[in-house]
Parts: sequence; structure tokens; C-alpha cells
Amino acid sequence: MRAALILTFSVLTSASSGPRDLILSGMLDDLRWPDFSDFRADVNSFYEPDGYALAWSRDGLIAHQALSVIDVLKEAESKGLNPEDYDASRWAARLAHPDFVRFDIALTICAMRYVSDIHDGRWNPGIYRSGLSVHGEHYELAQIIRRLAKDWDTRSVLAEIEPPFPAYQRTQAALQSYLALARTDDCKSLPPAKLPIEPGSSYPGVPRLAALLQRIGDLPAGAPPPTEYSETLVEAIKRFQLRHGLDVDGRIGKNTFAQLNIPLSHRVHQLQLTLERFRWASHEFPRPPIIVNIPEFQLRALNGSYATELQMKVVVGEAYRHQTPVFAAELKYLTFRPYWHVPLSITRAELLPKLKRDRRYLALNGFEIVTANDEVLTDAEITDALFTKLRSGQLSIRQMPGPKNSLGLIAFLFPNEYSVYLHDTPVPELFSRSRRDFSHGCIRVQQPVRLAQWVLRDQPEWTRERIAEAMHGERTLQVDLKAPIPVLIVYATAVVLGDGEVQFFDDVYGFDAQLDALAAKGYPCARWIPTNNAPGPRPRE
Repeated sequence: MRAALILTFSVLTSASSGPRDLILSGMLDDLRWPDFSDFRADVNSFYEPDGYALAWSRDGLIAHQALSVIDVLKEAESKGLNPEDYDASRWAARLAHPDFVRFDIALTICAMRYVSDIHDGRWNPGIYRSGLSVHGEHYELAQIIRRLAKDWDTRSVLAEIEPPFPAYQRTQAALQSYLALARTDDCKSLPPAKLPIEPGSSYPGVPRLAALLQRIGDLPAGAPPPTEYSETLVEAIKRFQLRHGLDVDGRIGKNTFAQLNIPLSHRVHQLQLTLERFRWASHEFPRPPIIVNIPEFQLRALNGSYATELQMKVVVGEAYRHQTPVFAAELKYLTFRPYWHVPLSITRAELLPKLKRDRRYLALNGFEIVTANDEVLTDAEITDALFTKLRSGQLSIRQMPGPKNSLGLIAFLFPNEYSVYLHDTPVPELFSRSRRDFSHGCIRVQQPVRLAQWVLRDQPEWTRERIAEAMHGERTLQVDLKAPIPVLIVYATAVVLGDGEVQFFDDVYGFDAQLDALAAKGYPCARWIPTNNAPGPRPRE
């Protein structure tokens, strides 16, 4: 019984060091991760105001609040965290034979680590090459731990500091389901097939395939056991393909086989990483944000309750050469019929070789040469001297507005150090692909008019008709927003929709693998440190 855990102890261990000395040392060898120097100032701030009095025991009794916090630490897996990072397996022994001073400090440190992890994430995104260090909320860690040590409702206190988004809560619920599934997963692969499995064909792995699809919810429970790859299984595979970012054709080819054979423990890991990335972002926004998820190739515009109000496909940067960065910024204005100022890297790598082969290339494709002040060199002769100036950046190339412009007929601008923006595209056929990493880094949107309507929704003079008129007009036009709109470019290979459907996507940029490599270095990881993004000048395509 729980009451039995509240023990009375008659003798304090005489060998205990004083709390202040232990705290200032920054080391406590009782812990799984003894070095707590990154939390030393916070731990000291917790104890110093009360003269380093113990916080988690009262008159020889372990406080109820301490036991409640320990229960939460043991259940850290439900939050996508590792309970052993908070000494989950060590608390029973500490309760049975306590050294009150060391017990107190150990619990304070573990509670601080847990609170920091569920609020900010385990990893500092700055050391992971992420520009998503955008927390605006200030919180005093020592004050939160002080509340935990005095409040009887531990879980309510902790709930206040977690990300408040419905999608975060849905991801936690999905994690519980997949943890249960993974515990009974035998991790056996489906029998291989030399050729893609077509509807109606025989396949020896049908029983295992059907069982797997039933377990993960793509095949209705209680369906008769199929003996061949029949229509029922085909429909289940189509649903599976839709949830995993595959071509929905009902055929079990190489890519579908690969996804079917991924262990459920890996799906658990993907959900854990999604929860981690939720914690990196700001927990509140001045206006409903626009979110682009790179592995999903999707854009969502949210409402005031953080539910999806608008969704569309996007094309993002190529995985091998032009990855779209993860960052946050503010959308401040739209440009109708934009010019595209070609980045120097693209000029050197792509346009100059084409221009060398055909001196008419720029003119035939709507490009012009400009000075640093955007003065057009209308009669510039394509000479070796001109090539030298273009290669050095003394002169640059821009593409004139129009339907062939690489930015399309509208661009959504949010200043950032990467020169990455949202924009229209002259090649909409790419949206029919299941994998859509084709750009130089910027993000092409499938429905630019609908996005413009949403962005300009509080400027009623900008009707759909006027937006279309500006896109197909004769001049370049900038429209400033009344208030900036937050834009988050994120990276999540697991997404839980509003109806609870769980979707998984390939680690197209290898960012999940990079986090795994960071985690392998052990805990505690570097703590979160805010960084500022400097504005960038002009969009990449």
C-alpha cells in the first residue's frame, strides 16, 4: 500500500555531507548521471532561500509530494522520455535505506531534469543545427520544483509546463498504443518476394501480413483470415500506404515492403522524437502559426485552438544538396509577381555553365543581369569579364516576374538567415509525387491562392478575386500584413491527425539519425540555450 511507503526513520546517516557542500560540488555519485553541474545554480537557488533545509521530508517522514514526484519519474516513458535518466530503478532502495540529505538533493536534481526535459526537450536544438530555438516563455526552474515540493497535485503542476497543443497530446496517446504494440512484437520480417505482389496473387506471407495489418489498425479486427492477397487486404495496404507517405496503389513493392518490415519499436522511437521536437518550439504564439513539416511534405495553417484550418502539399529542398532548414520566423509580407534574385551559389553551379553553352540562355528564360542596386544591364554583352563579375558576385542574375518565374506568381516572405520562403511554382506536376524534395531549399506550396486568402484573412479588401488579379497583373506588388504570422519549419517523422490516425514518414534528411547519434553520447545533454536568427536577404528557389 502507498501509505506503507511513507516511512518513519529514527536515525539520520551520520556520514552525510551537508547539503550546501554537495550542491556546490556539482557531483552526486548516487545518481545514474552524477554530474549535475549544468543544474547546480538552479539547485542552489532552490535550497538557499530556506537555509538549505531539506524539502522532501518532514520530521523523519518522506513527504507525500516526494512519492508523487517519484511516481511521475518512473512513468517518464509515457512522455517519450527514459525513466532511468531520472533514476527510476534507484528510488526503491533510497526509500528503504535513506540518507535524507542525499535523497533530498537527488530528488531535486532528477525533478529538475524531468521538468527541463518536458518543457524544453532533452537536447538543446542549437547543438543539433536547428534554428528552432524560439522559446519566449521564461520560467524559474527552482520555483517550479518548490511548487512540486509543497503541492499535493503533482500532475497538475507538471501539466502546466508541457506544450499545450492538441497534437502534442494526441502524440502522447499514440505513444501509449505503440508502446503496448511493441511489447508484443516478435519483429519477424515478412517473407520476401522477387516481384511486387499484385492484387489477387498468392503470397506465402499473407497470414503474417494480415495479422500485422490488424494489429496496427489498417485491417478491420475480426475480418476472416485471407488465404491470398485479396481485395480486403489490398484496401488495408492502401490505407497503410497512405499513412506512410507511399504511393497508394495497393501493390506491395520494394518501398511498401520496407515500411511493413520496420519494427514497431522503431515507430515508438519516431513518436518519441516527435514529442521531443514539440518541446523545442515556443509553447505559445501571438497569432495562429503556419507549420511546414519537411518529411511529411505538408503545410498546415492552424486556428486559435491550434487545430488545422488549412492544409496543402509542399515541395521542399532536395535531400542530398539543398536541404530545407528547420527554423522559426515571422511572415511579414506577400509579393505578387515577384522577381527571383538567383543566389550566388546557384548562379555559379547551374546558370553560368548553361550560359557558357548558350549565350542566349538568360534572355530565353526570362533572366536579366543586375548591379548590386538592382540596375538592369540591358545591353550587357556576354564576355569573359562579365562571367568573372557574375562569379564573384559583383553582378547578379534575377528572373523577371511571370508564370515561368521560379517563385511563381506569389511569394510569402518571412526574413530569415537561410533566405528560405514559401512560394508558388511554375511546375505544379511535382505535387503528384509521394516524395517531394525537389527545390533548392525554398518551399513551394500547392495552393498559393488559398494560402494568400488565409494569410490576408483580416484584411477583407483582399478577396480571392483581387488576389488572382494581382497574381496575373502587370506589376510587382508587395502587401504588408497588419501583424506578423509565426512560421515554423519543423521535422517530424511521426504525425498524429485530429482523428487519432498515426502517420509515419521516411527520415528523408537523416535528422532522426543525427539525434540518435547525439543521444548515444549519454545524458545529461547540453541544455537549451536560446539563439537569434538574423534576417536573410533574398529567397532561394
